Amino acid sequence: MREPEPMMTLSPPDETRGLPEGFSYVTDINPNIAVELRYAGKDNFTGSRVDGYLSGDAAILATEAAKALSDVQKKLEEQGIGLLIYDAYRPQKASDFFVEWSKSGEESRKEEQYPGIAKRELFSRGFIAERSAHSRGCAVDVTLIYMHSGECLDMGCEFDYFDRISSHGANGITYEQAENRKLLKVAMQDGGFQPYSAEWWHYEYENESFPDTYFDFDVRGA
Repeated sequence: MREPEPMMTLSPPDETRGLPEGFSYVTDINPNIAVELRYAGKDNFTGSRVDGYLSGDAAILATEAAKALSDVQKKLEEQGIGLLIYDAYRPQKASDFFVEWSKSGEESRKEEQYPGIAKRELFSRGFIAERSAHSRGCAVDVTLIYMHSGECLDMGCEFDYFDRISSHGANGITYEQAENRKLLKVAMQDGGFQPYSAEWWHYEYENESFPDTYFDFDVRGA
């Protein structure tokens, strides 16, 4: 999503396999949360692994945000439903990768991810940004799954589908799909996460720990 312009400081790259103070692996706090980091492989809008993603299952967030997400998971489980994370903490180098990708001629995923938008417009229309709340450790991209099967609930379109149909309140989706989006939205808001209007999957923890810092350590396992 498109970010405002706060004062920015940038942490140095990670030199170890540990995490900076104040960050945690989400599954260390709640192992029932499923993880499938799309930017660690080729199944994303760029068509390639994104810089800084060295693990597909190491979802990282600021610790307080991770704890809040765990509470959301616990409440959803009462309905037999859980969370699946597509992206959590994102290194600044990944956003830099998106900028360079936008200048290239690579469009292998256009039909699947942004059929109605020129890639050069993805920034101006707020779908990707040069700086992201993900790099502050407070943003998470999620969907809902059935706990018994791991199957995703139908949200009307895929994660990172850059189109008006991805927005909250979009026309062109079924009642069931709208209700599934509402279920996720209500659960996340009750847990202290605020939605982004253009993307049903994107939420930001409102009591973020690092409001002025964009981190750049790699996403990797412990």
